[in-house]
Order: sequence, then structure tokens, then C-alpha cells
Amino acid sequence: MAHGHAAAISIDLFARGESLQLRPDPMVNLVSQKMGIHEWSYDNDISAEQRFKVPWAPAEKTLNNIAMEVELGFDVQTALRETQRCLNCDVQTVFLRDRCIECDACVDICPMDCISFTGNADEPELRQRLTAPALNTDQDLYVSDALKTGRVMVKDEDVCLHCGLCAERCPTGAWDMQKFLLHTAQAGQGCGGDAKRKAA
Repeated sequence: MAHGHAAAISIDLFARGESLQLRPDPMVNLVSQKMGIHEWSYDNDISAEQRFKVPWAPAEKTLNNIAMEVELGFDVQTALRETQRCLNCDVQTVFLRDRCIECDACVDICPMDCISFTGNADEPELRQRLTAPALNTDQDLYVSDALKTGRVMVKDEDVCLHCGLCAERCPTGAWDMQKFLLHTAQAGQGCGGDAKRKAA
């Protein structure tokens, strides 16, 4: 869908003889999902189940009938189980340094060992100091500013489930779970150009 929006903007700009490089700035919203001390507005249960494979119709039938559906889809029960595997990728962990008392409760409860409190260092060394060394160098680390003891909080986003257990356990609310929403431009009037236009 995002690629379709980008293509439509390019077509619109090209048809009007304007630069294809013009794009309005995207708008990002982060909204807390906290409803109570231990209650969130999203499902944060952790599921250890593996991904379910979509059943296919037998090859001998689909190869002989071009009109036959290949993917049969899930039955209702399997579909519901598959949705429970959701890792809530649109819900981000947000760390508020000024509220942190460095009790390490979040470290204790994290099921993936992705949170560490340690002395700061260059990235290669920092990656090896973590509770579970962050091996995927393509994924940035989430590193806080210096805390009261001089340590920093480091989270490996590559393995974080966004389950919210750190935020539930934190006694001071230093961790929060916030829904991430990115608004991108739509094609048509207002998709770029002079100062009179505004982002759709």
C-alpha cells in the first residue's frame, strides 16, 4: 500500500511537470497504550507457537484446473491461533531516563534478555557487554543517555517481542508501551511543491 501511494504521488507530479523528488514530510504519532497499572489496550500475551502454514489444495488438482484456488486459507480456529502470535510491531517500548531508578526489574523479567544496564562504550564493545550479546549488526541498539550511576540502558530491538513486561514490572513508569503510527502522503492536490501546499 505504501509503495502504491508513493507511485501515485510520482505519477501525479510527473503529469504536472514537477520534480519527482518532492515529498511532504511524514507525520509520526506515538500514543501510550496504558489503561491501568498492569493493563494495556493491546494483547501482550507471549505465544511460543510456531507460525502455521497456510494449507494448499493438492497439486494434481490445481495444475489441472487454472480456476482452482491454490491457497485454501485457515479454518476459524487456526486463524485465531495464528493471530495470537502477533508481536505487536506497531507498539514500541519507550524508555524515560529521568524516571529510571536502575532497579534492574525490567532486566529480570524480560523473556528475551534484550535489556541491559552497563557502562557506555563504542558499539562493537557495547554489543558484547549485554546480557545476551547483540549479534545482528544491521539492527540498531536502543541506547539511553547516561543514568544517575553513569551506566546506560541498552535494548536489543532485534529480539524484543514488544510484550510490555518491562513496562508492567517498572515501579516508576520509566518504561511505556506506545503505539507507533506513520502517516504518509497521498497523491493528489497537496502532495508536494510550493509553500501553499500542505501534506495530505
